[in-house]
Amino acid sequence: MTRSANGPSSPLPGRCFIGLMSGTSMDGVDGVLLRLDPGPQLLASTSLDMPEALRAALLALNTSGPDELHRAALAANDLARLYAQACERLLAASGLPREQVRAIGAHGQTVRHRPDLGYTLQLNAPALLAEQCGIDVVADFRSRDVAAGGQGAPLVPPFHDAMFNHGAPRAVLNLGGIGNVTLLAPGRPPRGFDTGPANVLLDAWCQLHTGQAYDRDGLWAAGGTADAGLLRHLLDSEPWFALPAPKSTGRDLFGLAWLQQRLASHGRALKPQDVQATLVALTAQTVARAVAGETLTSLLVCGGGARNPSLMAALAQALPCPVAPTDSEGVPGQWVEAMAFAWLARACVDRQAAGVPEVTGARGPRILGALYPGR
Repeated sequence: MTRSANGPSSPLPGRCFIGLMSGTSMDGVDGVLLRLDPGPQLLASTSLDMPEALRAALLALNTSGPDELHRAALAANDLARLYAQACERLLAASGLPREQVRAIGAHGQTVRHRPDLGYTLQLNAPALLAEQCGIDVVADFRSRDVAAGGQGAPLVPPFHDAMFNHGAPRAVLNLGGIGNVTLLAPGRPPRGFDTGPANVLLDAWCQLHTGQAYDRDGLWAAGGTADAGLLRHLLDSEPWFALPAPKSTGRDLFGLAWLQQRLASHGRALKPQDVQATLVALTAQTVARAVAGETLTSLLVCGGGARNPSLMAALAQALPCPVAPTDSEGVPGQWVEAMAFAWLARACVDRQAAGVPEVTGARGPRILGALYPGR
């Protein structure tokens, strides 16, 4: 992957796309402006914090409550306006005229994910985003795959395949709120699936006991000791962990209530800091179980968890292959997910199937996304 120099970009051939991502952690919006065909070339990147009122509204919408439709519509509009701010920042940073951006890929915020019941719901207002930016918007990436009997997630394995499949069996692990892994091997379609909770539990437990939104640099967990008994209980008491791939999950299952129920049934009181350390071990062990039996030359890590030294150390200890952030391959881990949605937007515009049956279990490859014209 190549990068532009600081300041306005010089004209180069190839279409440009914006990718936007606000993940399960709901801590902010990441955005990138990519030049593709050939590529990718990262022209600009930005990150906006999620306003606390919007984050609270989105978190509340993860469970049933009064007046949900009204609250969801307002939250979707606020999220689209935040997306629009990110797009304007990207255009300003790159110096690229908006007319040269072919489309924006905007994933939206997942508040329900129930492929077992035939639906997935990402809050978004793509028509509002298109109106505010004057650029075509591609959204609703998951629904077509779910309609074809798939999980609708994870969506990023084909992008991981394009970026990191360099001739040796390896895996790419995204550690957002939920962990998901992509298995890459030469000459084979990528395989991928969710591994289980990552930052979703770490952040919730940290906020509950420290008041901080997340465990910066994993320091709080590093001061605790993982409890082997609690770790076994967390792994053994949840049937989802034993399900075969394809599989996906979200806050519908793995939230603070899930953890508190298991702490109560475990019956042994632990210091909050030791619980945090055990949650780090839980993420590492679920990843290790997910790739057990695979011959891997390396595991590349992206997402917010890649910036958590305690989590990276736990992964290195649990896995039999080298573990490194995607930055080591020249692809900044913070931007991988947003880059993937720029790439997926291009696939939709070009009517290329980006749904991978080997990943989601759908009946066949599908074109993902719906287009909202911006001009």
